[in-house]
Amino acid sequence: MKIAILVEGRTERAFKPHLRAFLENRIPASNLPRLDFFPCHGRLYTSDKLRRTVAQLLADRSDAVIALTDVYTGTRGFVDAADAKRKMQEWVGPNAKFHPHAAQYDFEAWLLPYWSDIQKHAGHNKSAPAGQPEKVNHAKPPSYHLAEIYRIGSKGKSYSKVRDASKILTGKELSVAAGVCPELKAFLNTILMLCGAELL
Repeated sequence: MKIAILVEGRTERAFKPHLRAFLENRIPASNLPRLDFFPCHGRLYTSDKLRRTVAQLLADRSDAVIALTDVYTGTRGFVDAADAKRKMQEWVGPNAKFHPHAAQYDFEAWLLPYWSDIQKHAGHNKSAPAGQPEKVNHAKPPSYHLAEIYRIGSKGKSYSKVRDASKILTGKELSVAAGVCPELKAFLNTILMLCGAELL
C-alpha cells in the first residue's frame, strides 16, 4: 500500500515520524503502508492545481491520496473542517482514491491535548485554551496559543512547529489526541481503513 499525503511543508517534518510510530503499533509490519509526504511549501494546493496533483500522484502508482489542510490559512478560505473537505472534494471531483482531511483550525489543535508538556517545554504555567481543542477557532487559532506561551515562557524562545511540535509529540500516543480531536481521529482512521487495520 502506497499512500501519498499532501501537506504544507512544516507539518510533514513535525508530524511524519510520530504518525509512522502510531501506525507501527497498530499495523503488522507486512501491511505497513509506504507514506509519501508531498509538501506544498505553504498553503495546500487548491482548485485545478490540487486536481492535477492528485491525478499525477495516482498515475505515479499511489494507491490513495490524502490531502491534509489547515482550516486556518490566514485567508479565511474555509469556514470549518467540513467546508475545507467539501471544497477539496469538489476541486478534485469524484475519485474514490482521494481522501480530503482538515486540521481544525490548524495542526496545533492536535497538540493542545498535551498542554502539560507544552507548559514544561515553554517554561510557563499558562492555562490551556478553554473547550475542545478543535473548537479553538479563527479568532485565535491553536498556533497562536502555542506562540503566546512560548513567547512569555522562561525558556526564552519562540515557538517553532518543526522543532517544538516534534518535541511535544515525542513518546506520546496519538490516540490520546484523537480521543478529543474528531478530525485527527478521522485522518488516522482513513489510513487504518486503507490498510485493513482496526479503526480507533
